[in-house]
Amino acid sequence: MEQQFLPVNRADMEARGWDQVDFAYVIGDGYVDHPSFGHAIISRVLESRGFRVGIISQPDWRDPESVCVFGEPRLGFLVSAGNMDSMVNHYSVSKKRRKTDAYTPGGEMGKRPDYACVVYGNLIRQTYKKTPIILGGIEASLRRMAHYDYWSDRLKRSVLLDSGADMISYGMGERSIVEIAEALDAGIPVEELTYLDGTVVKVKDRERIADAEFLPSFEELKADKTKYARSFYTQYLNTDAYNGRRLAEPYQEHLYVVQNPPSKPLTVTEMDDIYDLPYQRTYHPSYQEKGGIPAIAEIRFSLISSRGCFGGCSFCALTFHQGRIIQVRSHESLIREAEQIAKEKDFKGYIHDVGGPTANFRHPSCAKQMKHGVCRNRQCLWPAPCPNLDADHSDYVLLLKKLRQIPGVKKVFIRSGIRFDYLLADSRQDFLRELCEYHVSGQLKVAPEHVAGPVLALMGKPEHQVYEEFRRRFEKMNSRIGKKQYLVPYLMSSHPGSTLKEAVELAEYCRDLGYMPEQVQDFYPTPSTLSTCMYYTGLDPRNMKPVYVPKSPHEKAMQRALIQYRNPKLYDLVLEALQRAGRMDLVGYGPKCLIRPRGAKGSRVEAPDSKGRAAGSCQAAAGKSPKAPAGKKKKAIRNIHKKKR
Repeated sequence: MEQQFLPVNRADMEARGWDQVDFAYVIGDGYVDHPSFGHAIISRVLESRGFRVGIISQPDWRDPESVCVFGEPRLGFLVSAGNMDSMVNHYSVSKKRRKTDAYTPGGEMGKRPDYACVVYGNLIRQTYKKTPIILGGIEASLRRMAHYDYWSDRLKRSVLLDSGADMISYGMGERSIVEIAEALDAGIPVEELTYLDGTVVKVKDRERIADAEFLPSFEELKADKTKYARSFYTQYLNTDAYNGRRLAEPYQEHLYVVQNPPSKPLTVTEMDDIYDLPYQRTYHPSYQEKGGIPAIAEIRFSLISSRGCFGGCSFCALTFHQGRIIQVRSHESLIREAEQIAKEKDFKGYIHDVGGPTANFRHPSCAKQMKHGVCRNRQCLWPAPCPNLDADHSDYVLLLKKLRQIPGVKKVFIRSGIRFDYLLADSRQDFLRELCEYHVSGQLKVAPEHVAGPVLALMGKPEHQVYEEFRRRFEKMNSRIGKKQYLVPYLMSSHPGSTLKEAVELAEYCRDLGYMPEQVQDFYPTPSTLSTCMYYTGLDPRNMKPVYVPKSPHEKAMQRALIQYRNPKLYDLVLEALQRAGRMDLVGYGPKCLIRPRGAKGSRVEAPDSKGRAAGSCQAAAGKSPKAPAGKKKKAIRNIHKKKR
């Protein structure tokens, strides 16, 4: 039978000769049958095991009939908010409503609800009282236990309770969803499925919870942020499939939310099998009139080569979702997909990316991980690379060489993040030359994030001198091969630990670099990250030390403005920030100044100091009288001569 999209309505279902689906999959995104979309992978994995899956994309959450497209499914409903948390999808860090949704046909905003998992779950429960509901995807995974919700500014219960669902399949989900499906198909009631790895379940009888570590109750967490910080760190230490423990979080009325240990990592063969499934590799044809799904443009000609990340950045949720153990696809699998891409009619010869969460991670960070798991209380790269780190790019270099040789491929770019401290730890240094010579499109984006030591330590990022060493080697390599290529550093403002002092330090670095970023990432407290825990509690959960947290919108705006100090629209914010930081030495005409003092008609002039000097100039701070710029002097002299004439 010719491969096709999965059914999206009853007519599609009946055309396949089905009278019922096994699973109705409710998703917050438009339907895209591409392995970059979680719903595509899960639905195709289930299909490969013989289960019938129908897709209900972006149902009208105000109408219960919208989830009745296929009638009652035989085994249950699967629910995912989409490739992003619905609140991140809808709102900027300043909590302003976004104008477009890249995962919706035509980029239209408003086709999914806020807190989509909760809303979809309750929508289904209105009609199907007993049908099993299994949550999955990023939103459910990162809200699986009690969590701080930035948008409502309060601690929320596990999404499992508020949605009315029966289970969560957390993480990437391929193993657990098959085990759930096969158990339901065997007639095991969903309430009995309390033991599967990679799942979160509800249990009413404490005696049925075996070998678990009990966390503080939800009521205790709400009453005491210190307890929440400790509870969160316990969860953080139990995210590994080999050494993670079962966790139980008590709620009122003798109810427990139980998180089973994570699913085991996929083998290379299992990864290959998943990515070799018969994806259509594009959006459903019904979206063509609206222009399709905008998000497809970013991933259509890209290759996912790996999963997992041992980088350990505090502001990233990958530890909770994909884990720290690297899982990879074989060269053969990636080459097959690249050859398929090269045959597509719109392909221009450029593979946009070959990577994963971190492009240059292609194997576990050390040999012991596949037997014992990652270290519970140590990071692989922070504060410095572990002595046991196996920093080796040879497999990735070989893969890139093979991809470049595919007929029709002109260039293979790397747009996923490059972990520069890992690159420096590789004694062979062959990857840097390969990267600069073949895989950079003039600019390479990297993420030092900050320059101030205290902030970098809280971020879990290497010291600034490590980035500077990478920058030096990058420039030297490009000089050697005769190319003009540049680094574009990603910078973050307002991360926990950043006072105005550290923000000014970052601005001074931008000044010395001669670089003003067009966009700055203001720290966004998303669920289940160490940094979000710091934001909510004011504590570093790793050591329980107090952390300064910039929370007021005005201070956050000042910190962001400092990085973009050259933008005239931000002058007032920059000036106020420098005043508050006691750094008026950076206001003036000298080469080290960030902004000039205001003296023109209609502008404010800073009050003079006790000796009558202009308080806003670098020269005044040094005890010298400020001098007018040469251009202004010449103009004044010309005006005098005109008057004489």
